Amino acid sequence: MLPKTLPKTMTVIEMRETGGPEVLVPASRPVPQPGNGEVLIEVAAAGVNRPDVLQRQGLYPAPKGASDLLGLEVAGKVLGVGPGVTRFKPGDEVVSLVNGGGYAEFCLAPETATLPKPQGLSFVEAAALPEAVFTVWHNVFERGDLKPGEWLLVHGGTSGIGTTAIPLARLFGAQIIATAGSEAKVAACMDLGATRAINYHEEDFVEAVRQATGGRGANVILDMVGGPYIERNLRAAAEDGRIVQIAFQQGSKVELDLMRLMLRRLTLTGSTLRAQSLEAKARMAKGIEERVWPLISAGKFKPVIDSTFKLEDAADAHRRIDAPDHIGKIVLVMK
Repeated sequence: MLPKTLPKTMTVIEMRETGGPEVLVPASRPVPQPGNGEVLIEVAAAGVNRPDVLQRQGLYPAPKGASDLLGLEVAGKVLGVGPGVTRFKPGDEVVSLVNGGGYAEFCLAPETATLPKPQGLSFVEAAALPEAVFTVWHNVFERGDLKPGEWLLVHGGTSGIGTTAIPLARLFGAQIIATAGSEAKVAACMDLGATRAINYHEEDFVEAVRQATGGRGANVILDMVGGPYIERNLRAAAEDGRIVQIAFQQGSKVELDLMRLMLRRLTLTGSTLRAQSLEAKARMAKGIEERVWPLISAGKFKPVIDSTFKLEDAADAHRRIDAPDHIGKIVLVMK
């Protein structure tokens, strides 16, 4: 079901090649047609995320069958639906987690990873939700099994992931320790609800975690840094702790003595979101809609927006995410 007035072409952001932000340029492409189980979204806003940067650099190629365009999360209105779509109809305001194609005026999205836009949020705020909320929900609450009263250590506390994990973990009854790279970012983590925030340039986070938890350590650790942090996470974890790896900004290859893992009965796990099946994402979406969306509608959680850029200025948005001082999400807005 598509409107008769559907435009034939749309503005998108293409990569001329891999490299820096300057490789992102506006281009024109045909408007895609929704297939089985897909909705066509007229994009109002699209989130900019670290995986987009990695794809731009040639380090994170799009999975087979996905759009080659960057963009993993969008918010907007359903313009049309493909065969088999039963929940959404044209005109519905939605957000969606997609495998690519978000940097465009129109985007195809699987119905199973699409949710109603939460009440009370603008499209810009809504576009900042899917990638971060799905990542946090799956890794902190599903894989990490964070429970009320436990301690969560979040590395990169002012990233899009961090600014989502801190308030959500607090709302679900946990105590949070966050690491950040400046005093301004430490203050931001505390404002978001962290019990303790650590400037990693000035403090050893292992010792700070031990002090904050009375020597017990963190029950769950969410890490996107990798490299030397991996061994230090083993030392910062509590007995029966769960360490969840979601990225490797400082490298994925390290030498480890896993005796500490055995003696303290630790779990070292991790995941990527993009490669997971539609069935897995549908399960996550169900949990998020049941447990997180009501918190948003009640005004208890709201995404932190660092800045917005016009779609045509996507290169500038990537320069901003590459800068060390941004706090929260960066969002592209359409005309």
